[in-house]
Amino acid sequence: MGLVVSLAWGADFQMTPDIQEKITQHVFLASGWAASKPVVDAVLAQNEKGPIPGMDNPKWKTVPESDAIVQGFLKNDAAKFLTDELAKTDGICTGAFLNAVQGEKVAFTEKTGSYIHKGAAKFDAPFTTGKAWQGPAELDDSGQVYEIQVSVPALAEGKAIGALVVEINATRVAERVKK
Repeated sequence: MGLVVSLAWGADFQMTPDIQEKITQHVFLASGWAASKPVVDAVLAQNEKGPIPGMDNPKWKTVPESDAIVQGFLKNDAAKFLTDELAKTDGICTGAFLNAVQGEKVAFTEKTGSYIHKGAAKFDAPFTTGKAWQGPAELDDSGQVYEIQVSVPALAEGKAIGALVVEINATRVAERVKK
């Protein structure tokens, strides 16, 4: 599997070959999640429905987490599977969201800032190339931890049907590499 990597690393985050190796291991882990039955089934089902009529990114930002739509994405089988898999990474993988063919959400482990990611590299790169994508290290909202988003295609019969984005705690990875 190829990996498309953004070259713009966080200003204060030093990517070393050892850190990159550990992140790449989690990319392969995410590829396995993207190929799992709950994920593939959920993406195929969402692809049959298409995006929520009238929902766009500005409207999405106004939808509270308590809303039934958001809760549906948080509690469906794919979201439960992803939550369980994240728990097995000992805090390295901190979040995940799954997109269907038009970039709309299928499932997530916490509400995302956008409903549709079509047009963003995290969706377009794995969906159009069939290769994993890795973004830059960025400080999370707390300003304490660097996170890196990686994404992989969700495949059915060898064809991209969606994309899975996983957030990796790069600070934790770097701490573990130093030990």
